[in-house]
Amino acid sequence: MSLKAQIDQDIKKAMLAKNKEELDALRSIKSLILLAETEKGSAGEVAADVEIRLLTKAAKQRKESADIFTQQNRADLAEKELNQLEVINRYLPKQLSEAELTVELKKIIETVGAKSPAEMGKVMGAATKQLAGKADGKLISELVKKLLS
Repeated sequence: MSLKAQIDQDIKKAMLAKNKEELDALRSIKSLILLAETEKGSAGEVAADVEIRLLTKAAKQRKESADIFTQQNRADLAEKELNQLEVINRYLPKQLSEAELTVELKKIIETVGAKSPAEMGKVMGAATKQLAGKADGKLISELVKKLLS
């Protein structure tokens, strides 16, 4: 089942349950998918990797917004963002732990044949493609630097 179909079903469930917070989050996800489908040059259907990229970006935005609201003592708005983040995270692949990520990055470094920090670009290119949606890009970058040093 595609992500869009899954979201549609979950929207119906949230409507029946009268769960307004979840409904808002699901509608925002559906909106992102519809915008990507109707984008100029789009084939109409959104590929699974594009869907994951959209959800990852939305999750990152919600997290950053919640952090800002918390800093400004707006707990009500921060809670709303965190609730939406929780709903978005349900549709993202399970995030790798730092230990699992390190193992994966060692395999990628071995495959690419990188030996020095100067070859970080090669490793990052392969790692971001292979680990898309499974780990934060910032964490990947930090671990690659550490492993190549």
